[in-house]
Amino acid sequence: MKAMFSTAPGGPETLELTECPTPQPKPNEVLICVKAAGVNFPDTLIIRDLYQIKPTRPFAPGGEVAGIIEAIGKDVDNFTEGERVLAVPGFGGFVSHITVDADKVVKIPDKMPFEDAACFIFTYGTSHYALRDRGNLKAGETLLISGAAGGVGVAAIEIAKAMGAKVIAAVSSQEKADFCRQIGADDAIIYPKKMDKDAQKALSNNIKNIVGTNGVNVVYDAVGGDYAEPLVRTMAWNGRFLVVGFPAGIPKIPLNLTLLKSCQIVGVFWGAFTLRDPKKHEVYLAELFDMYNKKQVKPQITEAFKLEDADKAISYVAERKALGKVVVTMD
Repeated sequence: MKAMFSTAPGGPETLELTECPTPQPKPNEVLICVKAAGVNFPDTLIIRDLYQIKPTRPFAPGGEVAGIIEAIGKDVDNFTEGERVLAVPGFGGFVSHITVDADKVVKIPDKMPFEDAACFIFTYGTSHYALRDRGNLKAGETLLISGAAGGVGVAAIEIAKAMGAKVIAAVSSQEKADFCRQIGADDAIIYPKKMDKDAQKALSNNIKNIVGTNGVNVVYDAVGGDYAEPLVRTMAWNGRFLVVGFPAGIPKIPLNLTLLKSCQIVGVFWGAFTLRDPKKHEVYLAELFDMYNKKQVKPQITEAFKLEDADKAISYVAERKALGKVVVTMD
C-alpha cells in the first residue's frame, strides 16, 4: 500500500510517500480501501507534535476517510465486504488502505460521493454538535461565526441556516466574505489579520451596527486569540460563546463581561463527546445525513490533491488559503 508518512516532527515538507505492506484487520476492525481523505486544521498540528494526540512515528496524518471495505476482522458482524463507508480514525488517513475499529466506521448513502463523505463527519459533526447541543441554537436567533470560510465554519453556516438562524460570517478577506454569502450567510464582516486594541474596538462596533442593541445570541469561535474578546462584547443577554478552536492562539477573556451580559462560555469537544455518549452521537449522525439527503448541507470542496501531493494539501490549509474543504484523493 501507499502512505504519506510523518517520520519526524516538522512541517508538510517532512512528509514522505512510502510503500509498505497492506495491514490486515484485527478482531473488531475492518480494512478500508481509501478513496478520499479529508484535510483538516489538526493535520497541520499533529505532524509538528502540537496536537493533543501524539502518535508513534511513522504515522500518516488524515483524521477522516471514505472508501470501500475490503476485509473484515473477527467479531465484526455489522459490516460486509464491498460496503461504502466513512471513518474517523483520528489520524492515519493519508494512505491507500487503513484498518479502523468498526465502531468508528459509518455506512454512507449510495449516492454520496466518496469526496463528500471524506469531508463530512469531522466538520459537520463538530458544527452540528456545537450548535444543536452546546449552543442550543434556536430558529430566529443570530449566530456569528469567526473563521467562517474554513471547514467547520462553512458547515456551521449551512447547519445554522437549516435550523432557521440568522448567520453573520466573520472572515479575513473580501474573497472569503463573498464565498460565505454565496453559501448562505446573511451578512459578513471582514476583520484584520493583526488585531490590536483599536482593531478589537472596531470589530465590536461593526458587529453591533449589524445586530443592533439585541446582540449576538450565539458566537461560534473557531479562531480564538485576540479576536475572541471583541466577540464576547457583542453578545446578547443569556448568549452562548462556543469555544471551537485556537489557530490565532488561546484567548484571554475578561470574565466580568460574562457577568455583565449573563452569558456563557461553552467548550466544544466533539471527539470526546462521540466517545462519552455514542448513542446520542448516532442520533446526531442520522440528523446530519437527513440534512444531506434534503440538500440542506453539502461539503463545499474547493481544492483536491492526489496522495503524493498531500503535503501541499496540508500547506494549503495551514496557510489559511482554503475556502470550505480540501480533500486528498487516491487512485
